[in-house]
Amino acid sequence: MGLKVGNLVENLSVLCGDPTKGLPEEVFVFASQITPLVNVDLLIKDDSKGVLLTWRDDGHYEAGWHVPGGIIRYKETLADRIAEVARLELGAKVFHEAEPMAINQVIHPTNKTRGHFISLLFACRLVSPPLDSLAAYAELQSGHWQWHKKCPVNLITVQDIYRSHF
Repeated sequence: MGLKVGNLVENLSVLCGDPTKGLPEEVFVFASQITPLVNVDLLIKDDSKGVLLTWRDDGHYEAGWHVPGGIIRYKETLADRIAEVARLELGAKVFHEAEPMAINQVIHPTNKTRGHFISLLFACRLVSPPLDSLAAYAELQSGHWQWHKKCPVNLITVQDIYRSHF
């Protein structure tokens, strides 16, 4: 007895609930295996401090510094995702340009999940300071932030496309 695609899709739709609130982890992982994901990246610059990066160590890529970013949810505006990334990753508010300064296709050669992105890079500046409690002082932990006047050697590989922005 074969599986009926219509039944599978209907069951998946019920499982997802309201996709504007995000997807269940298993569904998101599956979606990331069959289609590119669209994300925003926030290039937050300060003339005297440099570029604001956050430390990432979540198992999707190697541990390292990265430009804050996030995957756009269904029916979410770019502006809303940018604001949410700033809030979640920095505890801050940002101003961003209306149009992306770059559009990049990022394909990880070996990742089966989260391996293909269309990344929209937005020029941003802080409107409020990032949470001091997330500042990287000694031991780096996922989610810490730090200003960089030069591009760090340990920028995560998939973001090498941003090295020229330092």
